[in-house]
Amino acid sequence: MPIPRGRRSLNITGRLWLAALAGLVLVACNPASDREAQVVDPADYSAFYLWSGVEPVPQMQGADAVYVLWGELRLDEPDRIVPILRTVPSGEAKELWLVVRAERIGWGEGAYRQLLETAGIWNRDGLLTGVQVDFDSSTGRLDGYAAFLADLRQRLPRGLQLSATGLMDWPANASDDDLSAMAGALDEIVVQTYQDRTTLPGYQRYLSATERLPLPYRVALVEGGEWDPPAHLPDDPRFKGYVVFLLAGAPRQKP
Repeated sequence: MPIPRGRRSLNITGRLWLAALAGLVLVACNPASDREAQVVDPADYSAFYLWSGVEPVPQMQGADAVYVLWGELRLDEPDRIVPILRTVPSGEAKELWLVVRAERIGWGEGAYRQLLETAGIWNRDGLLTGVQVDFDSSTGRLDGYAAFLADLRQRLPRGLQLSATGLMDWPANASDDDLSAMAGALDEIVVQTYQDRTTLPGYQRYLSATERLPLPYRVALVEGGEWDPPAHLPDDPRFKGYVVFLLAGAPRQKP
């Protein structure tokens, strides 16, 4: 069976994947260690991912951070970002991030021009915090991804930050050199813990390695997914909090 990859399908090495499964078996066989996981309710959080066609939540007003999908750079179109959102986001959040979902890191100059032009429009009132790239780089190729991000950072206007989504496998298995290169290119990483609409099994084991991340990071959860908060995260000075990936059609209580 092929090993799944990416934020929608996490890249996990065979050794740790088997270890995670073994851990799940031990928990299932030991009722004393079993505890009920929480369900991720957006009302309990203050940072959010907003994708196209998804209904916003009231908590986005005055939120700590909102990451909004603007466009997609597709594998066969390196010179063009396909706009998903054609209006400038409104509302009040402490941080506003423009997100580009990328299927490749070999961008043409046309794509960079599009991104910089749109970032300038979003930032006319100085409200844009920065740009985030959502690309599922394999752990073994982080050096190339870090080089791409460092180049992109040099192109961004002064004052705009750069963020990237990250796989749980990165802190667990990436080399120290690769993590340092990522830290040199980025202001933050947002580590993804889900595939489609479901929290990935074994997340506790992977997130136990976040102390290896040499830069600020957030942890992204999926709305309605199961979640048992790792105890070490609040004590990590680099941990900036959680981000909830909002889902289309998710059942929500009225505010």
